[in-house]
Amino acid sequence: KTKQLDHVALHVVNVDQSCAFYHEILRLEPIPRPTFDFPGAWFQLGDTELHLIGGRERPVVSASLGNHFAMLVDDIRSWERQLVPTSTHYEPLKKRQEGAYQIFVPDPDEHYVELCTAPGVATA
Repeated sequence: KTKQLDHVALHVVNVDQSCAFYHEILRLEPIPRPTFDFPGAWFQLGDTELHLIGGRERPVVSASLGNHFAMLVDDIRSWERQLVPTSTHYEPLKKRQEGAYQIFVPDPDEHYVELCTAPGVATA
């Protein structure tokens, strides 16, 4: 029986640059990582974890309508306002057909991260 998603792992070129993005822009908290023989970092992602693995050499294939992962957020408009002064590229806020709101933000390696609300959640 499958219980839940344990972690998401992303292969990145520059661990430090990716750590800055996930901690400073997406506000994820770093968590301890075992001492492996390869570079990386771990972050808390709700009830699951995000594992960054350094040393990526192959292209990333990710897009808002392709490979991505989504984070349910509390206040999508606040997140949008927070992104503006950082000069972080993102796809503007849009409302999906079933009523959820979403913003797509590519990380430094072009892995797309969706910030979203549950359907029917009002925004300010």
